[in-house]
Amino acid sequence: MKKTLFLGLVGASLIAASCSSNKTGVSAGQAQTLRAEVMKLKGQWDISNIDYNREFSVKPFDEGVSISCFVGSSWTLIPNNYTGTYNLHGTSACPEKTQAITFSVDKNNVVSIKKVGEGEKAKKVGSGYKLILENPTANTFTLVQSVNADGTPMDIRYNFVRTK
Repeated sequence: MKKTLFLGLVGASLIAASCSSNKTGVSAGQAQTLRAEVMKLKGQWDISNIDYNREFSVKPFDEGVSISCFVGSSWTLIPNNYTGTYNLHGTSACPEKTQAITFSVDKNNVVSIKKVGEGEKAKKVGSGYKLILENPTANTFTLVQSVNADGTPMDIRYNFVRTK
């Protein structure tokens, strides 16, 4: 009986140690800080403006529409489960579209966004977009996407404002 109890305690200790290991290279304090920053994203947002080199024609997120269609778009972000949507408001030059997304934020403020189709599992989506999260506050944040424009690096800055 003592042998079984001892083996059970050793097994439980090994399981507890393996579950508590720091696999991400982030300390507990850093993880709490990161979580607090990510939670600032919770809610509904609009893209108020987009800064980029206007000499180039940009069609963000493989939507096939002009970047101007994203100005005023509505985004809902739910950090509890890292899901959300963006909604392009239909105009004469822009289609109306609601797109489901999943996102994550790493310790370097890199935001990974995946577009998820109807009935599709996010883990089955192999491609996405990487942007840098800058200056998250209670009411604003910026996502910066670095792209290659005719062989020259260019940043696209999506500036968000809270609506709810």
